[in-house]
Amino acid sequence: MADNRIVVLRQKIHGMDAAEYAEALRRRLPEWTVTLATTPGEEREALRTARVATGHRLSAGDLAVAENLELFACVFAGTGHLNHDAFEEHGVAVTSAAGVHGPNVSEYVVGAMISHAREFQRARRQNERREWRSYQTRELYGSTAAVVGLGAIGRAIVDRLDPFGMETVGVRYTPEKGGPTDEVLGFDAIHEAVASAEYVVLACPLTDTTAELIDDDVLRTMRPDAVLVNVARGRVVDTDALVSALRWNDIAGATLDVTDPEPLPEDHPLWGMENVTVTPHNAGYTPEYFDRRADILANNAAKLDGDGELENRVV
Repeated sequence: MADNRIVVLRQKIHGMDAAEYAEALRRRLPEWTVTLATTPGEEREALRTARVATGHRLSAGDLAVAENLELFACVFAGTGHLNHDAFEEHGVAVTSAAGVHGPNVSEYVVGAMISHAREFQRARRQNERREWRSYQTRELYGSTAAVVGLGAIGRAIVDRLDPFGMETVGVRYTPEKGGPTDEVLGFDAIHEAVASAEYVVLACPLTDTTAELIDDDVLRTMRPDAVLVNVARGRVVDTDALVSALRWNDIAGATLDVTDPEPLPEDHPLWGMENVTVTPHNAGYTPEYFDRRADILANNAAKLDGDGELENRVV
């Protein structure tokens, strides 16, 4: 059996240093040698003997020198940026970080929905003017949310909406698999999914199917009091169509953690809209990220010498 060595490749997540990740792994895997690589040279040297590497990506050149490598633990939930064929060719398993963002992103979504329902943005504007004036609000209770994408994040969102007494409609590629929502539809039924929803939440990957999924036609189907929350990717929404829908009150508002383009230019019209909140791709931030990521890797490291299926395996 090869030596139990893990190399933590150069990386930063939401401004956090990879040294925190290395320490989290050492606490969970005291029998493993965990090396934190801080330069390209240190990465290449550590890869020569490592059984496990973890980071953003590995190139074909990296794989060529990593003779003992059995597992690459990607720190992203998506692995579309990786050359899966190259990993298969070298016999290296690949796992993702799917699930680590469930609590933090779902809290962001719930917060966005409450903010719109309770008119917190209006309250802030009135605070700034020292204006004491009552205004109407609404409840989440009894409303409907369409959650587009029922992966780990989408399921976490649905779980947190249930205590609010909301109805939910899920949209996924394989609706026949069902899901945690009251109803599950396919992407070909996106109009039916959003037609009666006060909230449309995007939590799907960016693919050929989902690129500009929310276009002028879908926005026309949405209710005039509907709010769009995007924690997926900016290109899932046709930005020009969204701006037009907001200008003409075709929908009530939007909270966007992702935009197209990104970063959003300073002179973009979305910045000046009172019913729009833009955050800088920040919904995924959590101080718990490396601990959650280390939990997945520690679990998988223990399985390398056994028969258990690796968690979040994609290759």
